[in-house]
Amino acid sequence: MTKKTLITSALPYANGPLHFGHIAGAYLPADIYSRFIRLQGEDTLFICGSDEYGIAVALSAELAGRTPQQHVDHFHAINSDLFKKLNIVFDHYSRTSWPGHKELTHQYFKDLLANGYIEQQESEQLYSEQENRFLADRYVVGTCPKCGFEHARGDECTSCGASFDATDLKNPRSKLTGSPLVRKKTIHWFLRLDLFKDKLLAWLATKNWKSNVVNFIKSYIQDLRPRAITRDMSWGVPLPLEGITGKVLYVWFDAPIGYLSATKEWAELKGKPEAWKEYWCDPETRLVQFVGKDNIPFHAAIFPAMTMGQNQPYKLVDELPANEFYNLEGKQFSKSDGWYIDLADFLTRYSADQIRYTIASNAPENSDSEFTWKDFQIKCNSDLVGKFGNFIHRTLVFLQNNCAGKVPEKGPLDDRDRQFLQDLEALVAKCEHAYSGFHVRQAASIIMEIAALGNVYFDAKKPWQLAKNEATRQEMNTVIALCVECIQTLALVASPILPDACSTICQMLAIPQGSSWKNREAPKAGTQLPMPKTLFTKIEDEQIAKEIALLTHTTEQNKPEQPKSEQPKPTEPATEKAATVDNYISFDDVRKLDLRVAKILTAERVPKSKKLLKLQVELGTEKRTVVSGIGHQFEPDSLINKHVVMVANLKPATLMGVESQGMLLVGASPEDKMQLIELNELPPGSQVS
Repeated sequence: MTKKTLITSALPYANGPLHFGHIAGAYLPADIYSRFIRLQGEDTLFICGSDEYGIAVALSAELAGRTPQQHVDHFHAINSDLFKKLNIVFDHYSRTSWPGHKELTHQYFKDLLANGYIEQQESEQLYSEQENRFLADRYVVGTCPKCGFEHARGDECTSCGASFDATDLKNPRSKLTGSPLVRKKTIHWFLRLDLFKDKLLAWLATKNWKSNVVNFIKSYIQDLRPRAITRDMSWGVPLPLEGITGKVLYVWFDAPIGYLSATKEWAELKGKPEAWKEYWCDPETRLVQFVGKDNIPFHAAIFPAMTMGQNQPYKLVDELPANEFYNLEGKQFSKSDGWYIDLADFLTRYSADQIRYTIASNAPENSDSEFTWKDFQIKCNSDLVGKFGNFIHRTLVFLQNNCAGKVPEKGPLDDRDRQFLQDLEALVAKCEHAYSGFHVRQAASIIMEIAALGNVYFDAKKPWQLAKNEATRQEMNTVIALCVECIQTLALVASPILPDACSTICQMLAIPQGSSWKNREAPKAGTQLPMPKTLFTKIEDEQIAKEIALLTHTTEQNKPEQPKSEQPKPTEPATEKAATVDNYISFDDVRKLDLRVAKILTAERVPKSKKLLKLQVELGTEKRTVVSGIGHQFEPDSLINKHVVMVANLKPATLMGVESQGMLLVGASPEDKMQLIELNELPPGSQVS
């Protein structure tokens, strides 16, 4: 009997467009795994959909002048399109606002209520007399009870990171109108999560999940308490109780049920309304849920508890490959701060395969990782062009020129040939193990090992020399035939990560797509192959410099303007105001900096730049090139022989085509006047502490 695997990705919130961090956490790894196990011949269903209810959607819709439905329609369409452009292929992409979702959510609530896991409580909540309504946490701002930050949100402080209830805020006010809020009694329904502690811990003990997931969720379960699952608002799944109006189920309660309702919708669209139960109600089905780090509590504790407490035999999650955060150039993605890359715009200049490979090769599986433009360029040029594309192109071009464009016949194999095939099979087995264990990063590395293996074999056998002598042409044919086998293998094992490129490879080999992992076959001898195509093109330094400049420009454009009431008066120069610091770092952060005295040997302007200078500096026993944005303040000749302070352990970056291997420290006033920090009494290379 064919093994059934049900795969889900965390439902993306339909309140904004997706970014690389989302893709790296829950969607690309799931798509890669889905493609892999289909190659294994498993009965696979890959489900996702938009999470469309909740306070944040209602608030954003009001601010945007839309109805909540219009708002989610807008972002559902945007994100659906982005998934398609990234070749992330779901069997069904649903949405929680479809009618069938309400039915299943009500079933969960009624079962939990009847079984004693939901209770009604009266509590005081924040009420706006001006707006004549209760305001949920995201509608509320006020003073943080922990640190005193005056613009804390109703559920957390963005300054100190503390979490709390909206009623804990000091001086609470409406985010929409700024009006003060009062406390008023209301009734809400609470899920008794505390009653599931023992069941959850016993169930968790049966799981062989990643240690970062298990350790986190064990601690979380120990602290489980009753949690409110209703809100006073109209946008959401209505509470299914007689005589109750104006209350909906909170989004974290209904959203995970969206996995079941999405599968139910898939079955109805297939014309088999009960087919969804073949996955969700079959204990032999393997349920694999891909989530990001911040969704671990919902998928490893809250949703399992909800499922344990209702009456249907629905599956509990078997595998939970939760990934850590994926950042951008060292910081978290932030649309409000301008620290983001527009994914739709990105895909107008680069291919889906390029970003899929870049993310996969540095996936945040066990720790946070990041996207950098320099790393993207290196991955594309060195790996995709220099290894993967190069091996395939050189082999197929040689075949066209020396084998009449036909796959040659293999002859007797020598020891080098047999070793090549043996090494190839060993790498395929390693890649299979990596995919099976959700190690996308390792799989990407092995793919490049296979490409490198092919290049080394091609170089070692020197088919261009074998082609010159009729006596060695059969040996040449064998070399090219084995290289074609290697290319076919690459097309198979790389297809979960590089679907477009591997589709093109199959066309160039004149073989059908969708080969089985176990039964792969290279094209037969004598098969006429078409002229090869270029799979990937090199990304130039100038293009990367533009991308970095665009990112920096976007960040500057998104800096909030200083309120007029806080701006210095004309009679109070800004330089006379006391400096304030609000981004504190720890002593350990300071210790990470390697500050050194650097002697400037040469200085010249970077062409086409008003600010950038290219400096040659002496740093004790070595010399480095540093690109510094001080050219609008200093003439190059005035810098020669100065002993300045430099960050020596900064990761190299390319600016305007020049690799910078450090950064100078300068003093800067609010008027953008700069002064070099000079330590002319100390020799180059001296430490600064």
